Amino acid sequence: MGTDYRAISRRTLLGSATVVAAALATGGPAVPAAAAPRAAHRTGATTPALWDEYRRAPRSHAQIPYVGRAGQRAGARSFPRRPVKANVLAYGARSDGSADSAPAINRAVAAVGERGGGTVLIPAGTYRVDDVIRIGHSNVVLRGAGSGRTTLLATRNLTELIGAYGSRYGGDKSSWSWAGGLIWLCPKDRYASLTDAIRNRAWPFEGWTGNKRDEWTTIATVGPARRGDWSVTVSDTSKLRRGQLVMLRLADDADHTLLAYMAGDGEGTISYVWDDKTKLTSYVPYEWPVRVTAVKRDRVTLERPLPLDVRPAWDPRITTLVTPLTGSGVEGLTLEAVETPQSKHLLDKGYNGVIFQCSYDCWADDITVRHVDNGFGLVAASACTLRRTRVEGRGSHHPYFCREGSHDNLVEDFTVAERTRPAPEGTQLHGINVEGLSSYNVWSRGVMEMGTFDTHRGMPFACVRTQITVNNNGRHGGDASAGPLYGARFTHWNVTVTNERAGLIRIDEVAPYSATVAISTVREFDQTDVPDFTGALNSRLEAYGSPGAVRPANLYEAQRALRV
Repeated sequence: MGTDYRAISRRTLLGSATVVAAALATGGPAVPAAAAPRAAHRTGATTPALWDEYRRAPRSHAQIPYVGRAGQRAGARSFPRRPVKANVLAYGARSDGSADSAPAINRAVAAVGERGGGTVLIPAGTYRVDDVIRIGHSNVVLRGAGSGRTTLLATRNLTELIGAYGSRYGGDKSSWSWAGGLIWLCPKDRYASLTDAIRNRAWPFEGWTGNKRDEWTTIATVGPARRGDWSVTVSDTSKLRRGQLVMLRLADDADHTLLAYMAGDGEGTISYVWDDKTKLTSYVPYEWPVRVTAVKRDRVTLERPLPLDVRPAWDPRITTLVTPLTGSGVEGLTLEAVETPQSKHLLDKGYNGVIFQCSYDCWADDITVRHVDNGFGLVAASACTLRRTRVEGRGSHHPYFCREGSHDNLVEDFTVAERTRPAPEGTQLHGINVEGLSSYNVWSRGVMEMGTFDTHRGMPFACVRTQITVNNNGRHGGDASAGPLYGARFTHWNVTVTNERAGLIRIDEVAPYSATVAISTVREFDQTDVPDFTGALNSRLEAYGSPGAVRPANLYEAQRALRV
């Protein structure tokens, strides 16, 4: 118990040797890939050597990212309690399901938003909604009486309401398979530009800088800095102020050294062919929204430490971004779509749940979605928290998805319930998805009765999944042109796998510079992946076979407790 003593492969031997060098370079101890943990006092659990090592270099560890400030307001335990400014019944909503209440709810939400924000109440009852519920203003909270008492019954899908949504990369796929929600939190103007483009069949980029990624201007250029630094030197501070939300923008160079760095700069990144990964290369520049906390002379201090090195070769800039949605949330309700059979893979009609797009410091709390194609989505969303959320009903394609440059989000106390209907032929189940250069996202304290840890190519990096129980029966997707499954510093920590399937949970032989700590004993079957990169992966496996008997039990919570 605690250490994997099975046959050691040549890759493991090479990886262990390289880990020693990497650990010395970062100031940590030389620990081989399957280091034996030490006993934790009093609890009877084990403390992995990786944790002791990490505490000495929390912002620059080779395999484990610092995610201790993920979530809204840097991981605040409570959400803002905005004063009640409207009740949807006063705007004509019907709590007995007898009429379409979407117009009344949207009028109430818009009115409160236009007056500067507040809470819109939806009392207990069942409300039929025949349209998208839109939260397009900052500081607006849509609050029901609890997920067991307030239900929105959605009767139509996004294809009916907005139109067919093709893929900007071609083919006959429906982008409603990974975009849009029947409760859609997105800045008013951004929502209008997105939906207008869809109706005009001009399939848009969906992220922070507009449909064509051209809605930004340079505020200042940035001097060299290291991953984990809290401040940067800039060329000009005249347009920067405390509390401002800005974008750190890093472009790639002709040799793709930025992408290689995101993958850990291992030996395999040199021989990897980047140029033909056209979907992946369309994801750069890397765009990271962050709030400014101080401006002094030529130094700017940020709300979170830098996610990556800042190097001159990557043309580093602080820029503007489209005006984001901030400080808004949805609480205490169930969104139930009319029950229809699940669509075939990539042909979803858009019976989707709650989506955050171009949103920062927003949240969902005590929300259940039922009979949806896709449950909860983070699309170009950062610093958001999804707490006490649940996906249930006839089965979903993506219960949770995180894409299009979404960073620093927290999904905690979540449930993916077992489907109530057998999966129709030709459908697909993923799980807790992340893709598209999304980084520093956390999934914590979850129960997954179905699905998997779906890393969907597009080289997401530096994400954490911790203290989760999973029946690992889903499959990942991802186009080959989207590049690697994983970038560097993916960490799976304290994961109980109930069906012994290794795929996408045990990642030490697939993901570069990763950490797999305290997962169940697993074996390969069904979908089996091979590494994207040749040579040593420099990844770590520790406390193998010991979920539930490791301290700290939750990597995110332990990082929050550290002084960094």
